[in-house]
Amino acid sequence: MHAVLLAAGVGRRLQDITGGGPKCLLPFGEMSLLERHIRLLAAAGVHRLTVVVGNEAMQIEQALSSMTPDVAPEMTVDTRHNAAFREGSTASVLAARDVLEADDDVLLMDADVLYDARLLAAYLGDGAADRVAIDTGVGADDAEAVKVALADDRIVAFDKRLPAGLTYDRVGESVGFFRLSPATADALLLACENAHADDSHAPHERALQTLMTAGEARFAAIDIAGTPWIEIDYPADVDRAMDDILPALAAL
Repeated sequence: MHAVLLAAGVGRRLQDITGGGPKCLLPFGEMSLLERHIRLLAAAGVHRLTVVVGNEAMQIEQALSSMTPDVAPEMTVDTRHNAAFREGSTASVLAARDVLEADDDVLLMDADVLYDARLLAAYLGDGAADRVAIDTGVGADDAEAVKVALADDRIVAFDKRLPAGLTYDRVGESVGFFRLSPATADALLLACENAHADDSHAPHERALQTLMTAGEARFAAIDIAGTPWIEIDYPADVDRAMDDILPALAAL
């Protein structure tokens, strides 16, 4: 499996905290989000990582070159540059085209997530090649959550706002990580191309929505409710990450 970490964004809502630098270099405890990703992936047996960079790319590249030999000496780490990092995240997925076109399963990950090591088990175990982890502890009324709604275990919606009148029996928040089979990775590239052509500021979640609800791939939704994790988008998320999530994480 080849992990692809999307870390090109500007993170405008956290600029007072980051000073305009990459969110993935924010420290939580004794290490940055980026170092935690590398340690957790290496411990889980994922030894190939591509980081898509853009905003302040040199900061991330310098951090990778300095930390990887010590924290994950067996991991192969490289970068892809998204020159259009001020546009939507579909551009970041397209920047890693060569990785997604290879014949490997891909673990596509947002870089701004603080999470427990146990969460990766949802992606690395046996079963369906295409999968998404959802937290059913988050309800359909959470306006900020990207929600996954299921009916009879099939994904019928993937969006912040669920369609009016939608029939579903289970809903949860997407963690922002996706395991893709080679065929689905190819389909995601095409969906990102179409979404980006239609709107250069389109997020890659729009392309994933197409695959999950209208494409041929059948994603398995793995419930990780109770596993500590948080996406870092707002200053309040940083506070919650430090106060609630970090103390609950299993030791690395």
